[in-house]
Amino acid sequence: MPRNRDEAPAVKVYTVCDESRYLIVRNVPSLGCEDELGKAFQSYGEIEECKPMDEEDCEPYTDVYWIRFVPVDNARFAKRKLDESVFLGNRLQVSYAPQFESVSDTKEKLECRRREVLKRLNAANSSGSKAHNRDYLFEPPTLPSPAQTSISSHANTRQRDFTKTDHTFHTANPPIRTVSSNEEYFPSPSMNATVQLVREKLDKIQSSSAHVEAGSALKKARVDNRRRI
Repeated sequence: MPRNRDEAPAVKVYTVCDESRYLIVRNVPSLGCEDELGKAFQSYGEIEECKPMDEEDCEPYTDVYWIRFVPVDNARFAKRKLDESVFLGNRLQVSYAPQFESVSDTKEKLECRRREVLKRLNAANSSGSKAHNRDYLFEPPTLPSPAQTSISSHANTRQRDFTKTDHTFHTANPPIRTVSSNEEYFPSPSMNATVQLVREKLDKIQSSSAHVEAGSALKKARVDNRRRI
């Protein structure tokens, strides 16, 4: 359907089924400019055929042309560039014509779009992996925050103070040295003999206390059999 000349072009989204290597060009001046129109479109890709459509409805003093490109990519590029462009004083109206496609044309168009999508996906995946590896290799080291640095230095200071205090305590209060009972640590023999005598008496006292405790433990509890009034 031809567009109104005074109406602004609307934005339309095309799917792969709407696109085609066949184009219909409207609002071409009726000046026998088929060769000039073919050259204008041929600058965007190889053209197999360009012919007027005499039976198509059109505005007075204008013609409609049918153009067939070799690949659909060139047809898409030509439509994007020449639609609404000025040609010999008139603004061209370029639209797709998928109704002229054969089965082989449709299969080729779908296969071409599948290759384009796979190519774009592979390029996006490869660029994303390269960017990730580059960021991983050149990632700057993470510096600790001022709060973390202050806490770490405070903990190290407390550890040093504790170590220093512990060392001072052991230096000022050395451990008490225990002496064996058989060791003579007095320089005089008489004093050592006195110490030995005292130790023997203490041992006897301890042994006697142990015997008394053992005997009291062995005694049976006394049963009071007396009758109570």
